[in-house]
Amino acid sequence: MKYEIGDKIIVLLTNEEGKVVEIMNEKMVMIEVKGVRFPAYMDQIDFPYFNMFSQKKVVEKKKIYIDNLPKEKGVARDKKDEGMFICFVPVFDKDVFDDDVVEKLKIYLVNQTTSSFGFKYNLLFNGESSFDLANTIEPLHEFYLHDINFDDLSDNPRFDVEFTLTNPDKKKAPYYETSLKLKAKQIFKKIEEIKLKNEASFLYPLFDRFPDKVEEEKVDINKLGNAGYRVYDLSRVKELLPPARTVVDLHIEKLTDSWKHLSNFEILTLQLKTFEHFYELAVSHFQPTLTIIHGVGVGKLRDEIHAILKTKKEVKSFVNQYNHLYGYGATEIYFAY
Repeated sequence: MKYEIGDKIIVLLTNEEGKVVEIMNEKMVMIEVKGVRFPAYMDQIDFPYFNMFSQKKVVEKKKIYIDNLPKEKGVARDKKDEGMFICFVPVFDKDVFDDDVVEKLKIYLVNQTTSSFGFKYNLLFNGESSFDLANTIEPLHEFYLHDINFDDLSDNPRFDVEFTLTNPDKKKAPYYETSLKLKAKQIFKKIEEIKLKNEASFLYPLFDRFPDKVEEEKVDINKLGNAGYRVYDLSRVKELLPPARTVVDLHIEKLTDSWKHLSNFEILTLQLKTFEHFYELAVSHFQPTLTIIHGVGVGKLRDEIHAILKTKKEVKSFVNQYNHLYGYGATEIYFAY
């Protein structure tokens, strides 16, 4: 049985909260809402916690800039060399039933290493920046970043952080970038886990140790020439590249004649490989724009391409809007070099 007597519920039609007072049969229960009891089918009600993820709070998110923020002292920790973490601390409030519900999350960086780091932090909702700051975090310390409303977790938050060593080390990488994407259900599950363990927070690792510098292999051009390799002038490299395209059609029948025996996965793989090829050519030729025709369908190819574009530094913006030539089946990419 999904529900038991005393369970808190929400009426899907009216969005009112109540509780189960009687199990009538396998399909119906008696509920009480604001002191009034009436029967309801089980598909007409749900648990209130799931409603937090299905109801999006419409809030205009304004980008916040913070300049010259003083360094936060934090509390020194005993543990050493365990890495860098992002920490979430739920802040609870009481609902109308006097139950604990999460109002917001306090977010910290936790440095459990013996090194000091400079960092650039950026929080994005649905791909758009909402909050950013730059500062320094000391060894074995924590740094408070900001709060995030619990309702905003349904807006696909992404946490981007770039780290640099405060004291540069020739043997270490000049910087390290990392990104964390979270879904509301993941956070909800974590909160339930820490409540059972009676813990105050939960962590996600950003790195175990700051990466070493990757030494570039030096090539003796003269030796390559003597060995029979063709050596080109770098200033003329653009002339030697294959021609780029401003419009690329990824419909499978445009890419190969032998596609009918291919599985959906093989088709998608070929389409994405072709997209990456012409994307790199467009960047190499410093094209200002590139149009990718992906069709409409169920949107799988479009979504995969958009996810890739969000990771590309050369992309200034991209849009999938109505085009008189392609309808809604194309994405226009704009570059910034």
